[in-house]
Amino acid sequence: MDTPGTLKGRNFPSAHDEALASRPAGNYDGPGSSFSMAFTDTEFLLREELRPVRMQLELMKPELVQQDLGVDSTIVVFGSARLKPRDAAEALLASAHATASPAAIRHAERQLEMSRYYEEARRFAALVTAEADALGEPVLISTGGGPGIMEAGNRGAHEAGGRSMGMNIYLPFEEAPNPYITPELCFQFHYFAIRKMHFLMRAVALVSFPGGFGTLDELFEALTLTQTGKIRRRPILLFGREFWERLVNFEVLVDDGLINARDLELFQYVETAEEAWEAIKSAYRADDPRFIARQGRGG
Repeated sequence: MDTPGTLKGRNFPSAHDEALASRPAGNYDGPGSSFSMAFTDTEFLLREELRPVRMQLELMKPELVQQDLGVDSTIVVFGSARLKPRDAAEALLASAHATASPAAIRHAERQLEMSRYYEEARRFAALVTAEADALGEPVLISTGGGPGIMEAGNRGAHEAGGRSMGMNIYLPFEEAPNPYITPELCFQFHYFAIRKMHFLMRAVALVSFPGGFGTLDELFEALTLTQTGKIRRRPILLFGREFWERLVNFEVLVDDGLINARDLELFQYVETAEEAWEAIKSAYRADDPRFIARQGRGG
């Protein structure tokens, strides 16, 4: 006789249960056997022809995990993997002076100057995490999960006692994810395109610190998608006007008719964690009728 409640129980065993229970035997338990179920067969899933399936899985896994964990809105922090915290930059400079190499000293001095961006990213993430209620909904810091500015973002959130997300990309020369990411929100990607899509899917703001090719790729994809109306407008903040204006002369694009003057309004420069956070809150207030209602009530 069935136990109570089984009549409306699961009609079919779960894939998970059958994957654990299924054990090939005899001639079918060895190299060359095709006996294993397709979804448990790693060799099969890694075939060249299965790329569309792998891309779909890579899109779905972070999406479903974020749904399960209640992640609805993020603030994405882009930036260089090479920038160091101030103490590490100071140690690098001390080592460079010990070598008496002018080139090493110049490089280390610049690293120390640029370390301010690491510290601002850390402060910004801590500020967002501590004051996320100011937006009226939970908002998580999301980064690329690596070292440098990415580490600073996750570190600031961690130090403020909150969760944060890391979206790593597999690279043969990069080590493990930084240690400050919330473990259940630490993902690894194979496809850059899917990773960049996930950066944007829940983003209410994008904050870009100085960085190299990867940072520029992420920033300009966001600008392009916004300019063309493929994604909705959201704050895109560039930290450090002096750096960005040395790197990119956006006015040339306007002067030569390659973009419209109003396209320069797609982003704004900020210098401090506080300025960036105020810009995001201001944009939120302008976009969210709940803030307008509160203001009308004197809240």
